[in-house]
Amino acid sequence: MESIRFAESLSMFVDVAQAKSFSAVARRKGLVASSVARQIDALEQDLKVPLFTRSTRALVMTEAGTLLFERAVKILHEMSDARSEVVSLDGSVQGLLRVSCVPAFGRRHVAPHLGSLFDKHPALNVELELTERVVDPVLERFDLVIRIGDQPDSSLICQRIGSQRYIMGASPAYLQRQGRPRRFADLAQHRLIDRQHSTSARGWRELDGFDWSRPPQFALESNDCDARRMCASQGLGIALMPNWAIGEDLAAGRIVELDLEGAPRQEPSGIFLVRAAPRASAKVRAFTAHLLESIGRSASWVGDEATARE
Repeated sequence: MESIRFAESLSMFVDVAQAKSFSAVARRKGLVASSVARQIDALEQDLKVPLFTRSTRALVMTEAGTLLFERAVKILHEMSDARSEVVSLDGSVQGLLRVSCVPAFGRRHVAPHLGSLFDKHPALNVELELTERVVDPVLERFDLVIRIGDQPDSSLICQRIGSQRYIMGASPAYLQRQGRPRRFADLAQHRLIDRQHSTSARGWRELDGFDWSRPPQFALESNDCDARRMCASQGLGIALMPNWAIGEDLAAGRIVELDLEGAPRQEPSGIFLVRAAPRASAKVRAFTAHLLESIGRSASWVGDEATARE
């Protein structure tokens, strides 16, 4: 039993080290901050070294804390893998599945299908984190991370579940009111909807071909994909959006795709389920199968080229 308590303390220590806060971990676990602090105190007393330097403004790992964190993450991950493999030997789907995903994709293509997943597997629990951060499934102990865009070579296991293509589109009302652009250069006379503080290929500013001596007018800038989609469908301007975000709007005619002469070519990229464990557990396999069935049935942006494959 002593080893079980030590494993629990390690898990709490890793959570605190990642959050850099007792109170944040306490809120997530439904505890009081003093309870979390006492557990860390007990671990420090057991190891006879301080793991954190504490002040009213910050919680910083000591050298011993950094060393323990690196080892603890690996230990906890291997323990989780071992438990998942043993539990899945009988094919049962149960326990907690931790999934991370970008917010817009999660809201549109993951969360709507969780109810039917639970109908199939009532003993399964899902923790879904929606974040724009690049989540490391090893360090942050996620079973699955949904990533968009081609992935660098790594030791992680990537399963492609779809393809992403960026689409230039506007509502019929906007095109009737402002005229339909025919060439990419015509966008200089139009109102655009862009990603706020754009720093990647997801925004207009990263496309080659704009004459920035006469920059286009940005009617709206937002860091939320769904906000940009809704504003485009309401006629605020022309948006550059991923197909998975506006597939339903295109199908319903709320947004019209524009094929502009001279527009820079944008190669499609993948949408992936990423995991660290070499062998998928029963709960990972169940979630993956259900997601593929759900998006394949309901999402107009998934084409034949997006058939999932290892």
